[in-house]
Amino acid sequence: MKDLFDLAGADGVDRERIAGGAVLLRGKALAGEAGILAALDRVVAQAPFRHMTTPGGYVMSIAMTSCGEAGWVTDRSGYRYDRRDPGSGQPWPPLPSAFRALAADAAREAGYPDFAPDSCLINRYLPGARLSLHQDKDERDFSQPIVSVSLGLPVVFQFGGARRSDPVRRYPLRHGDVVVWGGESRLFHHGVLTVKEGAHPVLGRQRINLTFRAAL
Repeated sequence: MKDLFDLAGADGVDRERIAGGAVLLRGKALAGEAGILAALDRVVAQAPFRHMTTPGGYVMSIAMTSCGEAGWVTDRSGYRYDRRDPGSGQPWPPLPSAFRALAADAAREAGYPDFAPDSCLINRYLPGARLSLHQDKDERDFSQPIVSVSLGLPVVFQFGGARRSDPVRRYPLRHGDVVVWGGESRLFHHGVLTVKEGAHPVLGRQRINLTFRAAL
């Protein structure tokens, strides 16, 4: 029998429970698309995308930036959140109201009514880029969920388990889809397969991912 949660709501958003505490909201970001993309442009103008280096010296294929009270960074010294953009030495751009509203609304719909993100990591994938399985574990409070918004080119999202060796399920994500995970799945491994060549009608030859977190 189909889970009663896996139904379209009054807003037309399809909801699919993908694990305990994890929900896929199809097209959730589409209603506020114009405001979200305008806010994204403002953030990137202030804090441009850059390719960061991992502690092992690997230059990531994904270009990154952040907004909010702290941004996620990686370099030779490790992974961490920093209140200042290491490229400019300035505070990260504030979290736009359109971002904050989408994250809070998606989290509420997934069963997390008190989510108040203080950080948004913004990843830009060009065709050929991918993100291997990993855990989001640099945050201080694991009781808060992760909210991940897909924009632009489609991709296949991988969602595993607490151990890297756990079985992995795959979900195609399209422009406007939002994945929320927390609770028992908060530290589950996840990633995306290689982005395929293509061109989105609005964002062109790229995929943008917004990941909201309560980091501090």
